[in-house]
Amino acid sequence: MQKNVIITGAAGNLGKATVEKFLALNYNVIATVSPGKNLGYDTDAPIDIHELDLTDEAAVEKFTTRAIMAYGSIHAALMLVGGFSSGTIAETDHALISKMHKLNFDTAYFLARPIFARMCNQPDGGRLIFIGSRPSLIANQGKNNVAYALAKSQLFKLAEFLNAEGASSNVVSTVIVPSTIDTPQNRKSMPEANFDDWVKPEAIAEAMAFICSEEGKALREPVFKVYGNA
Repeated sequence: MQKNVIITGAAGNLGKATVEKFLALNYNVIATVSPGKNLGYDTDAPIDIHELDLTDEAAVEKFTTRAIMAYGSIHAALMLVGGFSSGTIAETDHALISKMHKLNFDTAYFLARPIFARMCNQPDGGRLIFIGSRPSLIANQGKNNVAYALAKSQLFKLAEFLNAEGASSNVVSTVIVPSTIDTPQNRKSMPEANFDDWVKPEAIAEAMAFICSEEGKALREPVFKVYGNA
């Protein structure tokens, strides 16, 4: 049976690697990109692409309803959208807190909520995957990007709640925690770093594929640290 996966943030570096991985595994890929944008790369693969503002709860609800009507079961949802900001406590006001919450939590929660409900009513359950951050786990790293770390930290507790409710329905939620991801943007901002130590987008995509695979179906660990050597 061909499985169906929703991948948000498909136009990003991690999104591209993830889309390619799941296409290679013969999934039906339902991808979202920001309004006015495309994938950002050429592909002949059959991808169902939707422009979607993930901070708009009503729009996300409409999208998920249509996806469920079109595909039936949604076997996995990979929520890759997010945004970063730096700033200590003194430099972090409510506006920045709200911005980071909207980009990193709302974009995941608005999709996870209706998809979770659908998965709980599917005979085979499903997998929800969120992208966390190491600064949310390590205070000495989070103290200089407080708004970002706070927003990401909520995904860990959300995954716990979802796992508590979804356990009897075989719906499993996982948070992938990468170290610095090897992207052109990060290389430009940190040119003196050892890029070989950073985790590759393809390695994160591989981890997500395993979590969603038959081999990974017994996993119940809510947090996976994908750090590379960084």
